[in-house]
Amino acid sequence: LIDMYAKCGIMEDARQVFNQLREKNVVSWTAMIAGYAHHGHGQEALALYRQMQREGVKPNRVTFLSILRACASLGALKEGKRAHAKIRKNGLERDVVVMSTLVDMYAKCGAIEDAQQVFDQITERNVVCWNVMITGYAQHGYSKEALTLFKQMVSEGVKPTEISFVCVLKACANLAALEQGRKIHARIKRSGLERNIFVASTLID
Repeated sequence: LIDMYAKCGIMEDARQVFNQLREKNVVSWTAMIAGYAHHGHGQEALALYRQMQREGVKPNRVTFLSILRACASLGALKEGKRAHAKIRKNGLERDVVVMSTLVDMYAKCGAIEDAQQVFDQITERNVVCWNVMITGYAQHGYSKEALTLFKQMVSEGVKPTEISFVCVLKACANLAALEQGRKIHARIKRSGLERNIFVASTLID
């Protein structure tokens, strides 16, 4: 019930059901926290997470993913670092989804060095992981680093997505790197993404 109400965005009803539970387990806590985080109620997600810990309920993988997203939306770096310490303690540093979300949290909080440090620890990086780091660099004005990382991604055989191309094209524009932009345009043509509205708009820009 909590999960259903939360996924529908009816957070008041979800909370009412949650409050009525005599015994709350990690699943019910996490469903409520995830609902808050997903619908942009980061402060409520963090407050409930703290309460959950005070009551001695151990967070699981999904709890951490939700808390990291809440921290990212709020720019709550201190809380994010605390969550990172617990992720390390719970042995989740080999989970690529958790680690990618950590990179995203640090990047959105403006802690690019921390984001890069976590990124470097990931042994098997998927395209989502690469995109998160490239986006972080591009959004914070590290255009040269974004372009370098894009080249590294391609050299390691990871196929770029529309997000990869949009971010690296913005980096090229910021650097006035026309020749690099043309090379990326050629790659976009080969990838069949030239007609993608987001990619095309960035190309025009």
